[in-house]
Amino acid sequence: MIARPCASCRRAARAGKRLLVAACFGAVLGACSVGPRYAVPQAPAAPAYKEIGPVSHRGADDGAWQPAQPQDGARKGKWWEVFAEPELDGLEDRLNIDNQSIAQYFQNFLAARAQLQAARAGFFPTVSTNPSFARNGQGSAAATTGAGAAVAGGVRTTHNLVTLPFDASWEPDLWGRIASTLREYQFAAQVSAADLENLRLTEQANLAVFYFELRGQDALQDLYDRTVDADRSALAYARAQSATGIGNDEAVAQAEITLENAEVAGIGIAADRAVYEHAIATLIGQPASNFGLAVRDLATPMPAIPIGVPSQLLQRRPDIAAAERQLARTNAAAGVAAAAYYPSLVLTGGAGFESRSVASLLALPALFWSLGASATETLFDGGLRSANTAQATANYNSAVAAYRQTVLSAMEQVEDSLATVRVLSRQLARQESAVAAARRYLSIATSRYQAGLDPYLNVINAQTTLLGDEQTLITLRVSELTAATQLIQALGGGWDVAQLP
Repeated sequence: MIARPCASCRRAARAGKRLLVAACFGAVLGACSVGPRYAVPQAPAAPAYKEIGPVSHRGADDGAWQPAQPQDGARKGKWWEVFAEPELDGLEDRLNIDNQSIAQYFQNFLAARAQLQAARAGFFPTVSTNPSFARNGQGSAAATTGAGAAVAGGVRTTHNLVTLPFDASWEPDLWGRIASTLREYQFAAQVSAADLENLRLTEQANLAVFYFELRGQDALQDLYDRTVDADRSALAYARAQSATGIGNDEAVAQAEITLENAEVAGIGIAADRAVYEHAIATLIGQPASNFGLAVRDLATPMPAIPIGVPSQLLQRRPDIAAAERQLARTNAAAGVAAAAYYPSLVLTGGAGFESRSVASLLALPALFWSLGASATETLFDGGLRSANTAQATANYNSAVAAYRQTVLSAMEQVEDSLATVRVLSRQLARQESAVAAARRYLSIATSRYQAGLDPYLNVINAQTTLLGDEQTLITLRVSELTAATQLIQALGGGWDVAQLP
């Protein structure tokens, strides 16, 4: 039968329990949070974007681009689908899975989340154990060193000592230091999540830009291939004219120079296309040596993009969300600094079993326990806490300025992209008319040359004009699609701050 503890032991145990419960209850009730309360500061925002312009300046009569209506119908998630390019859709899906920069930032977010979980452990007590076993012995000439170690009649004696202790300590969060630290790491994890989304949006936009640039190179290659074919036909015609005496060697030489120049320019396009193709391979996590895209014409339509109002940028832009969460993190760090001015309380307790044999180790007579509490207050630190508080305040004020600057930069980017898209759309309308006129000019010059009315130099001038106008048209189309991508990126790409974990 297991022996029951004596009455005095039971009374002491009950008193110790009451002391511990009272200390914990008082610590919880007395806990309060010190430090500044957080509120999102006001950011400068206009009621509408200036560069959308009045209706009279962006109507269909001048070919200018118009935003989608209604303006709040922003595409969520896969924003690139607005371009209606299935091949681009597939590349973007691969980027979201295999892009290594995104993978790196995702692991950074997981590390920040683990740091948050580590900070949450500060609310709970720490419990440890240190079991031990010792076997002691003494000979007949040894002095007695402790209980149970006496030597009887010169006979050597031995004994065992088995100990199974448990120690616990807990620091109640009286002034919110642990809570402020937890909020600081929580906001830091949200900063990391917003940084991840901002990088993801940047890489998605880069992929779209590189894709349109590559298709622009395909369009230029097609243009030069058609130009070379036309120049070869013109050279053959000039040679035939010269052979029959109708033409002259000067026209043949001019046709040869025109053909060679077109061939040289067409060959150089392959290098630029290869660069964009290699960049796309890296973005989707593929070796450039194993990746290729088939040649296709540039046929992507210009989409109508929902714009919204400037105040929506505060919810749509992940970089603004990151700046705001960084501001909240510095505010929580100021709370940690403020809590250093107040005393800290640590509650400790210990219990365990100690016996000479394992068989009787868990019996009540082998039980021992202890309870304690200690408070610590810094009386003098040479201005350390004041310096930490001043640093935290300065960091907060710096974060406020960084947040507002991020908002201003975001609005600038949207206005820039809106102006670029609007101007490029009007340029394209004019450039298409210029190309049509250049084609008529070439047709007229060719007919007059073949009729013997004008020299071949007029044909060369017309060919050069048409080639330059068609190059400009392709460049403007690529620039418009690129500007549309940058506009979507500046608007946040359909992301929303509610997606922050």
